[in-house]
Amino acid sequence: MSGSSITVSGIHAAYGAVRALEDVSLEVKSGETVALLGTNGNGKSTLMKCIMGIVRPSAGSIFAEIDGRRHDLVGRSTEAIVDLGIALVPEGRRLFPKLTVEENLLLGAFRRIARAQIANNRAFCFEAFPQLAERRRQLAGSLSGGEQQMLALGRALMLAPRILLIDEPSVGLAPILVRRTIDKIQQLKEQYRLTVLMAEQNFTQAIRIADRGYVIVHGRIAFEGRSTEELNNNDLIRKFYLGL
Repeated sequence: MSGSSITVSGIHAAYGAVRALEDVSLEVKSGETVALLGTNGNGKSTLMKCIMGIVRPSAGSIFAEIDGRRHDLVGRSTEAIVDLGIALVPEGRRLFPKLTVEENLLLGAFRRIARAQIANNRAFCFEAFPQLAERRRQLAGSLSGGEQQMLALGRALMLAPRILLIDEPSVGLAPILVRRTIDKIQQLKEQYRLTVLMAEQNFTQAIRIADRGYVIVHGRIAFEGRSTEELNNNDLIRKFYLGL
């Protein structure tokens, strides 16, 4: 049975005395693109870090189901979670600026199954992002913001992931590049049959490709939209994002 999904139930997390997440539950079903919507400082990145084992929740559960096998992610190392086929494109891209485009891509391939497929995955990356192929020997730090975001996505693809977490892909990008980046995420999702959870504060762009979404406010899920129509017609969204 193929497919990959994530189920988050009742997650609480804190940084010292500062509560970051309170009783957060969400689900990303196999093949879905789910948007986690919220303005800065509301807990989107913390939830991504909990899923990846970077932040350990104080309560709650996180399970990934991949090809019919259920994996408990809480307490696992980030490396073990990546090895299951879960990849994170972090906020701010986090590239190695003094390494070339190609070297940054190769660093993404440390998952065991991905190491055996480096040549294939690199070919896929260069096919998906032709401008990276042209700049393969250029230092990552000399790329434009849009190219750096493409490189961060390409690096995640080098893991041959099943589940892709993308944290704030639009940050620091000009509006036209935001649209291109979001379109590219949709294209990659379809091409590689990925399951995608995307944290984003650009509501208008995020719901262009999302199947549905959640709104997080002050570390709590304030609204679950079971469709983009429900999100579009929600008062909270209209107030926070659309200025209506």
